[in-house]
Amino acid sequence: LLLRIGVIESGMFKDIEKKHDVSKGNFFSLFTSGKRLAKYLKCIAIGLPTWFCVGILAVMGNQFAPSLGIESIQPGKAIMWAYVGISVGDFASGFLSHALHSRKKAIFYMMLFTVVGIVLMLFGGAKTENMYYFFCAWLGLGTGYWAMFVTVAAEQFGTNIRSTATTTVPNMVRGLVPVMLLGFDFFKPSNGVITSAIIVGVIVFALGIYSTLTIDETHGRDLDFIE
Repeated sequence: LLLRIGVIESGMFKDIEKKHDVSKGNFFSLFTSGKRLAKYLKCIAIGLPTWFCVGILAVMGNQFAPSLGIESIQPGKAIMWAYVGISVGDFASGFLSHALHSRKKAIFYMMLFTVVGIVLMLFGGAKTENMYYFFCAWLGLGTGYWAMFVTVAAEQFGTNIRSTATTTVPNMVRGLVPVMLLGFDFFKPSNGVITSAIIVGVIVFALGIYSTLTIDETHGRDLDFIE
């Protein structure tokens, strides 16, 4: 909180602060334009793979143990190793984006890296408890573009609703975790744990990859604009 108090308000925001004809921080303005709504939904979709990996593959790790032939998996350890990977991935995504001069490419390549990890994990790569934790760290590293994803969300929108979009997009992603869990539980009785995870994962990553490829590139964008 002390550090937050010391943060200086951006000059761009101060420039529009006195413009009474400009709507500022209006959440509902995200839904009054088809283009803005599409950008908003794409930003949300880009963040879904992170919470699929954490909320299903890590948190529900003990449910995967019997199907993978592992005696036991501790969800707490799986979550810990996933977040170790995410912490490293948050740093790596920034360097990768800078090297590629593209936010989209960095996120896309990290998603592909994650998909490879999921395939290996669920199709024979995780034969022991420690190997499962290793793959949780792998998936965390791959989905550790969370800071980059929030940055992309911020850079998509004008100064007058930038903060609103940036703070609500991550919360929308978290709010969709129960939906993913409901889908996982819905498919589980007839398809089994692994197939259910694959079905939900395909949907989540299809949305995430499509959104990443079709959203506007924001690397190097001038952010001095309003909606």
